[in-house]
Amino acid sequence: MCHRHKRIRLGFLFLLLFFCSTGQSNTRAGGALVISSPSIPKSFNPIIAKETSTTFITGFIFEGLTATDGITQQVKPNLAVSWKIDSTGKIWTFYLRKDVYWNDGIQFTARDVKFTFERLIFNPDIPTSSRDVFSIDGKPIKIEVVDRFVVRFILPERFAPFLRLMGQEILPEHKYKKIVDRKEFSFAMGLDSNPNDIVGTGPFMLEDFRPGEWVILKKNKRYWKKDADGHDLPYIDRIIILTIPDQNLALLKFKKGELDMISLRPQDYLLLIREKPPDVKIFNVGPSLGSEFLVFNQNLESPIVEYKKQWFRNINFRKAVSCAIDRQTIINNIFAGLGHPLYGPVNESVPEFYNDRIKKFHYDLKQAEKYLAEAGFRKASDGLLYDPYGNQVSFSLITNSNNSQRIEQANLIRTDLEKLGMKVNFLPVDFNSLVTRINSTKDWEAVILGLTGGIDPHFGKNVWVTTGHLHLWNLGSPSSVYLWEKEIDKIFEQAAKCLDPDKRRQLYYRWQEIFCENQPMIFTATSDVIYAVRDKFGNLKPTVYGGLFHNIEEIYIIKKR
Repeated sequence: MCHRHKRIRLGFLFLLLFFCSTGQSNTRAGGALVISSPSIPKSFNPIIAKETSTTFITGFIFEGLTATDGITQQVKPNLAVSWKIDSTGKIWTFYLRKDVYWNDGIQFTARDVKFTFERLIFNPDIPTSSRDVFSIDGKPIKIEVVDRFVVRFILPERFAPFLRLMGQEILPEHKYKKIVDRKEFSFAMGLDSNPNDIVGTGPFMLEDFRPGEWVILKKNKRYWKKDADGHDLPYIDRIIILTIPDQNLALLKFKKGELDMISLRPQDYLLLIREKPPDVKIFNVGPSLGSEFLVFNQNLESPIVEYKKQWFRNINFRKAVSCAIDRQTIINNIFAGLGHPLYGPVNESVPEFYNDRIKKFHYDLKQAEKYLAEAGFRKASDGLLYDPYGNQVSFSLITNSNNSQRIEQANLIRTDLEKLGMKVNFLPVDFNSLVTRINSTKDWEAVILGLTGGIDPHFGKNVWVTTGHLHLWNLGSPSSVYLWEKEIDKIFEQAAKCLDPDKRRQLYYRWQEIFCENQPMIFTATSDVIYAVRDKFGNLKPTVYGGLFHNIEEIYIIKKR
């Protein structure tokens, strides 16, 4: 890029910042929010999006019939003002808002909902992950337009997560029908699109995109939400999202005042605390929904040696390993003390489903030695651990080489297990090789990985049930399945069809109890979610689930007097 063009672009950006900061009569309206993203979006198409770099942007532009409240984590009305379900639990009727307009001025109706599901989500020519989520027992959902503002969904079976899933983005029929008819939708809404071709109902709309530099979103002046005094929302005129791949550079720009908000790593938090910048607020909103874990390959069909399969399938061996992991040291050394130990697949950040009564294998080397002794393992005079048949306990441990925190965690765990006499051969590998070994060759012994987590356990079903594509320890091996795994399969089948919230919660409580007692995945720790924000925003309510922007339309810049 020539210097002249770069100056023009930067001049455009500063001009936007200037006009967003002046000339507003409403005390809450106006201004720009400047944030960053580590990578550019792949497109502006929410239907085919699979990466967070895209969904982070489209989340400001598109909306669903329902939304999940960022504070309570409960489902609430959005484009639908209300709904009802019939006595069979299979027919859902949604009553749509009549005051919603697409950002190009056309009114939102039930036809848009039908179009989104029938022509986009259930269209086999369009590669969308939503199709799998909305296929119940392998059957699609039927959609009927009752009238202009009433739409009905007919499900093949009762499906408890359905209401939360209706946060699915809705797209306008009038804008994209012809593109779908031409079978070009999978390539539509690309990065070279005219901003006017990205049409949603959300609080913001696309204004400008410069690859590697920024995405600029402007206020949707037709947005349907109002504040308590009847003023238009959102308050903020623009969101400027700078592309900054390096977290250290993003932190530097935040410290210099060039960014308004940033997600902090533990080391960033410690640095800011020491420097005590006067115009910054720091929010620690609690343990992340994500998790880190160690898992052993229990697949009887894997190519690893038979006696190692028997170690990994021995419940006392896995319990011993869990007791030997010093989770607090992981938190102190890797997360700078800003973390929480994990003992199961759900933590306290999901109060609706977290079961605090699960079996917790705390750090206890003596207890670990007892579990090993019960399984017939013995520690010899050379300090090494042997199985009942004289085989030295030695195995390889892998993780993805591009994740420094997992590498640190693997080294700490290796040290912990060596105290029991185990020999752990740690080898970081590139992510593609790791995926190939897990999914294709099954040639691995132990691995450290993580899950992003979420609210409803059903959406992690592909990890927990025996037929799931991420059922790591027994992936694709019916012959390796335990009776307790079959019980978990039944629990997830029942919970998916259970519309009683209390009964459904108890089913998932039981799943956690079974899972933690058997330790197929040995959970370690999760970091706190921490944000730093310039001290100039009102209505800021950061949460673990909703992040900083779950109420973006309500956030405003406090004007200086």
